Amino acid sequence: MDTVELAAALRLAMGRIVRRLRQAHAVGDVTLSGVSVLARLARTGPDSPGSLAELERVRPQAMAGTLAGLEQRGLVSRTPDTADGRRAIVSLTDEGRAVLEQRRSESVARLARALDEFTPQERQALHDALPLLDRLAERL
Repeated sequence: MDTVELAAALRLAMGRIVRRLRQAHAVGDVTLSGVSVLARLARTGPDSPGSLAELERVRPQAMAGTLAGLEQRGLVSRTPDTADGRRAIVSLTDEGRAVLEQRRSESVARLARALDEFTPQERQALHDALPLLDRLAERL
């Protein structure tokens, strides 16, 4: 298999996995972009909207919309930046942390149920591929 064929196959498989996980969540649930922001704040701590937009590779306007929705639901809070009063700092709230954990738990449980149908050797092969998939994600 050449590189282009492999890339096409990976894109198809990853797209199907993401769509299926996305379909499992209720209407009105936090968007994937919102979940990504919550996860980043949980992992790296409070940050500015501009920095979050850059890290998430979205336009500042798109990040503003995502943050407004998260803030309206009480999942993030904004406070003035003590170093630069013109900037805001966005932080994860306790409710945001709880929503993120619930969402992760649902997705992980769904993946675990699907993986239960795989043989131990197949699960090991998937496990062995994880470092490569992580490295691929870093290069995109």
